[in-house]
Amino acid sequence: MSGHLTVLQQFPVPRPTTNPYLVMLADHLRAVPGVSVQNFSWRGALLGRYDAFHIHWPEILVSGHTPLKQFLRQCLTVLLVIRLAITRTPIVRTVHNVELPQGISRVEVALLRFIDRRTDFRITLNETTTLPENQPSLLIPHGHYREWFARHPRAAQQDGRFGYFGLIRRYKGVETLIEAFRSAAATTRGLSLRVGGKPSTTELADTLTALAGEGDDVLLDLHFLGDDELVDIATSSELVVLPYRFMHNSGSTLAALSLDRPVLVPDNAVNRLLEAEVGPGWVHRFSGELDAEALLSAMEHVRASARGPVTFIDRDWDLGAARHVEAYRRAIAARRGTPAPTVGAAR
Repeated sequence: MSGHLTVLQQFPVPRPTTNPYLVMLADHLRAVPGVSVQNFSWRGALLGRYDAFHIHWPEILVSGHTPLKQFLRQCLTVLLVIRLAITRTPIVRTVHNVELPQGISRVEVALLRFIDRRTDFRITLNETTTLPENQPSLLIPHGHYREWFARHPRAAQQDGRFGYFGLIRRYKGVETLIEAFRSAAATTRGLSLRVGGKPSTTELADTLTALAGEGDDVLLDLHFLGDDELVDIATSSELVVLPYRFMHNSGSTLAALSLDRPVLVPDNAVNRLLEAEVGPGWVHRFSGELDAEALLSAMEHVRASARGPVTFIDRDWDLGAARHVEAYRRAIAARRGTPAPTVGAAR
C-alpha cells in the first residue's frame, strides 16, 4: 500500500503539560515522507478527512471535569465510533495500560469496551503485553528521551539522594516511598529524598506533606514539573525510585535511564527485560511492598556496581515512526479488505 497517509492522533495541539512521548511521536511521524498528522479536536474527528485514528488512552475520550462535559463527550464518542465504522476508518491503539482505569462509572466501562471491540490494530510497547487471540498487533518499544532532555542542564549528583518524579497517583506508591525512606534515614546518616510531581487529589497531597514532616531531608515539589525541574530532580539523585504497586509501561523509568541515572523499580517481567537490555547496574528491582531494606540495599548495589553506558535497543524515534506507519497501513488494509504491506519484525 502506498500513497499519502493522514493520521488523526487522539491528543490535541501539544501544550507544556503534554506527555513528551506523544509530542515526539507526532514530530517524528511528520518527518516521514508522505505522512500527515492531525491533532485531535471533536470537529476534526467527526467531520475531517483522515485515514486512521490513533488512540493512546481511550478513557480520556469518555471523561470530563463536569457531569455535563462528560455526558457530551460520551455522546460524541459514540458518534465518532459510528462515523469510523461507516467510513471504514481503522482505530489503532497503543496499549499503554493493560487494565481498565479504576473508579470509573459503568457507562465509562461500557464505552471503553465498545471502543475496544472496534479497535482494528494494537501497538504494544513491550514483549510481555498480552492481547486477545488473533488480534493484529506490532511491537514498537517505547522510545528513549535522550534528545528530549538534552537541552536542559544536569544537576550535580547529591550523595545519598533518592529521587522520584512524575504524576503522583495512589497506585504509584509514593506514600510508601516516604515511609520507607523515614525508616531508612532513622538508621543511616546522610540520606535525603526529593519527590516531584502533581498529586491526583488534594487529599493525597495532604497525606504526602504529613508523612514528609518538618525535617529538611524530604523535599516535596507537589506540582506539575517542567522538563528543567524533572532533569534537576533526576540528575541530582544518586538513585531514582519508582515504587509503583503495579508497573507495565513506564516512561519515567526510561526518562531516568535516558538521563544516566539508575532506577529502583518493581520486580516483574517487563523490568527484568529492561535490565537485560540497558546493561548491568542500571535497573534494580524490589519485590512486594517497598521498604527501608530495599532502599538501602539498592543504594549499596548502585555504589558497588561498575556501570557502562546505558544501551537502548529499538528505541530510536525515527525507527519507531517508520514502524508506526507500517502499523497504520496494515490497519487500513485490514479495514478496507486490501492486501497488507510487508511489515518488518519489531524485535
